[in-house]
Amino acid sequence: MSVRDYLHYVCTAKSLEELWARHTEQLAGYGFDRLLYGYTRYRTETSLGDPEDFIILTNHEKAYVDGFLHQGLYFHAPMLHWALEHEGAGSWRHIAQLRANHTMTPEERKVYEFNQRMGVTAGYTISFSSVSMRSKGAISLCAREGLSQDDVEEIWARDGADILLMNSVAHLKILTLPNSGPKRALTRRQREALEWVGDGKTTQDIALLMGLTPATVEKHLRLAREALSVETTAQAVLKAALHNQMFVIEA
Repeated sequence: MSVRDYLHYVCTAKSLEELWARHTEQLAGYGFDRLLYGYTRYRTETSLGDPEDFIILTNHEKAYVDGFLHQGLYFHAPMLHWALEHEGAGSWRHIAQLRANHTMTPEERKVYEFNQRMGVTAGYTISFSSVSMRSKGAISLCAREGLSQDDVEEIWARDGADILLMNSVAHLKILTLPNSGPKRALTRRQREALEWVGDGKTTQDIALLMGLTPATVEKHLRLAREALSVETTAQAVLKAALHNQMFVIEA
C-alpha cells in the first residue's frame, strides 16, 4: 500500500483493532515486523502512571510481552528513557553506545540481555511530541530477525521520513479512538450519566432526563468511578473524556 493510500486508510479507521492490523502490515513491508506502541496520559516525575491506564498495542509474541511489559522490564529500557527525554526518531545504536561507554545501569543491562535472547536487537524508536507534561507516546519498531542495525540504518536513510510520517499520523488517530481495557470500560448508562454531569446537570436533573431515581443515578456514577479507578465524579468525567468514552457516536 502506498504511503498516500495508507494515510487515507488511517484517517478513516473506525477502531483500534483495524488500525493496528493495517499498521503492523504496513510497517512489516519496510522490515519492521514487531511493533510496540505505548501511550500514557498520567505521567509524573517518578511514574508513568497506572499501567492499567496505558494504551498498549503490540504484535510481539506472548513470551516477550510477559517479560518486557508484565514483569516491568520496560521501565528500565534504555530506549524508553531516551523517548522520555527526546522527540522524533531514535536509532537503537544508542544502546550500543551505552554499552561501549560502560554507562548502562544494572537494570538496563538486564533489559538488554532479555532483548538479545528474544531477538529484539535492531530497530528504531519514535517518540511523539506532547502538548502536556503528563502525556507521552512512543513506538518501538523492531526489525525482523536477520537484519542488523546497519541494515536498519540503510532502510531509515531511504524511507525514514515516510515511516516517521505514517507512525505520527497513526498515533494522532489512536488518540481519537475509544480506548479502554476491560477494567476501564463504561456501560451505556454510566457513560450517559457522566455526560450529563459534564454538561453541568445535578443528580436530580439527571434523574429526570434519564427517567431514573436519584439513587439509581448515584449508583451509575459510583460504578463509573469504580470502573475508572477514581475517587470523585469530577475525576471520572475527566478520565472518561481522556479515554474517549464520553460524547461518542454509537456504532
